[in-house]
Amino acid sequence: MSSNLPLALVTGASRGIGASIALQLSKDGFHVILNYSSNEAKAREVQARIIQQGGKADLCQFDVANPDQVDEKLDWVAKTFDPVSVLVNNAGITVDGLLIRMKNDDLDRTLSVDLKGAIYCTRAAAKQMMRERKGSIIQISSVIGETGNAGQAAYAAAKSGLIGFSKSVAKELGSRQVRVNVVTPGFITTDMTQALTESQKEAILRTVPLGFFGSAEDVASLVGFLASPRSRYITGQVIGINGGMYM
Repeated sequence: MSSNLPLALVTGASRGIGASIALQLSKDGFHVILNYSSNEAKAREVQARIIQQGGKADLCQFDVANPDQVDEKLDWVAKTFDPVSVLVNNAGITVDGLLIRMKNDDLDRTLSVDLKGAIYCTRAAAKQMMRERKGSIIQISSVIGETGNAGQAAYAAAKSGLIGFSKSVAKELGSRQVRVNVVTPGFITTDMTQALTESQKEAILRTVPLGFFGSAEDVASLVGFLASPRSRYITGQVIGINGGMYM
């Protein structure tokens, strides 16, 4: 069932930044596989928007933190459609709280989804990309992985770990023309930031030289560039999109 389009898999694509990335990649000419963990209805809404704009998209449900599911589903994608050309590891969660009050289950789940999930997906996709001798893997980390943040120790550990992991894998896969880069968004307007009070927003904006929150589309535009041949000489890099919050 090849669509004669390069294939991009976006994890956590049912809403927010993941949905915007999926829409951007579709506009850029990719057949997009929309991964979701539980919210099929939202994933179908994103699929419908892509089809409405003339693109091609299919759904693929799996938990990125389950390595058996990851291997099974990525194998299914390759056999049903085409090998993965672009992987965007966007799926993530955060359970905030001070370290001394952190529950083991919350720590394990955060690391399993945000770090190990990206590792599992990267490993499975890399096998396909190495055979094809081409590919782009884009990790969605966070400015918190670069700066740290009180109350987000587990999230920061996972997002920082993603950076070291990606630099290592970029060196391993470079000879096969597979590129691996990391995007570190700052404060982006999403459901999470919408829940902030005005005073909280003002306090955050004082740390951002440009003076405004970024949009999910800003992140998607950068991902689209890294997925394209225009970035063919970029690998192993950490690219911030944070309004100058961290330089």
